[in-house]
Amino acid sequence: MTDPSRDAALVKQVLAGHKDSFAQLVDTHKNKIYGLLLGMGAGPQDAQDYTQEAFLRAYRKLASFREDSSFASWLYTIAVNVMRDANRKKKDTPADDSLLSQGRHHAETPELAYLRKETGGEVRELIERLPEKYRIVLLLRYTNELSYEEIAGIAGIKVNQVRNRLHRAKKSLCKMVKDKEGIKHEMLEAVADQRVHSVWK
Repeated sequence: MTDPSRDAALVKQVLAGHKDSFAQLVDTHKNKIYGLLLGMGAGPQDAQDYTQEAFLRAYRKLASFREDSSFASWLYTIAVNVMRDANRKKKDTPADDSLLSQGRHHAETPELAYLRKETGGEVRELIERLPEKYRIVLLLRYTNELSYEEIAGIAGIKVNQVRNRLHRAKKSLCKMVKDKEGIKHEMLEAVADQRVHSVWK
């Protein structure tokens, strides 16, 4: 976890004119912000762009940061808003890159496509399927290690709602894992059947 007092000291230094101190804040938080945005469903390039935009906004708004609050929580709030703004703009754009990605593996059988995906990123893929309101609290709690109070501030909800959403998120995630394991077993059987048939052809 990051040191809030160190963050606050660095913010003071930046506001006092020591601009290079902001680079230390970036180094401290950039990986967490990038990971959060990836977990929220951004692609690697978009997550990198949103991370940069989040730090730009933070720099411009630094004078509005309150010393008695957490810089990390404040920054996460900005990052979440950056991605939400970008998603709203994309809804107004007719071109959809996802259509290209859907046809990228058109030559693969469903079984082979599934097995290819099993090489990595399973949990992240499942988290991305959660509704945003559940996904955010889950990532902030277990990836970014924020308190319930900090998460409540970022999400704009009450602490008891954070607890409720975390419970529902974990329950949904567990169900998806169980369902996926069942599908995986069926897919493996299907691939095995294909291999047996190919031997006897």
